[in-house]
Amino acid sequence: MEAVAKLNNCPIAPRKMMLVADAVRGVQVIDALNTLRYAQKAGAPLVEKLILSAVANWENKNPDESVEDADLYVKSIFVTGGRQLKRFRPAPQGRAHRIRKRSNHVTVVIDARSTSLIDVVSEGSSESNESDN
Repeated sequence: MEAVAKLNNCPIAPRKMMLVADAVRGVQVIDALNTLRYAQKAGAPLVEKLILSAVANWENKNPDESVEDADLYVKSIFVTGGRQLKRFRPAPQGRAHRIRKRSNHVTVVIDARSTSLIDVVSEGSSESNESDN
């Protein structure tokens, strides 16, 4: 069963946060946390904390399962644009340039990888085919 965690109005530009999100999409949670711990991006600690929150949400949804036994991975992570703070910067000849301070929303979905019956049957048939050759 999947678990979701959201981070709203994070004061980092969405384009910069997407670089961090792309690094951990589809990766196991442990590997994602290790990657984020040593990433030199401003959004890395925020996404790391968000993934830890998603793991805690998963624990609350599945009290009978252990996090260590479950093969948790980042099923999806996406970044959407948040509100923009509009500011003005003085420009030459009495003009003003608009500065847009962008923010974003990040949503993380984690899930446990489970081997379905179809996967088990297909693995068994592929092993028998290899032994025949």
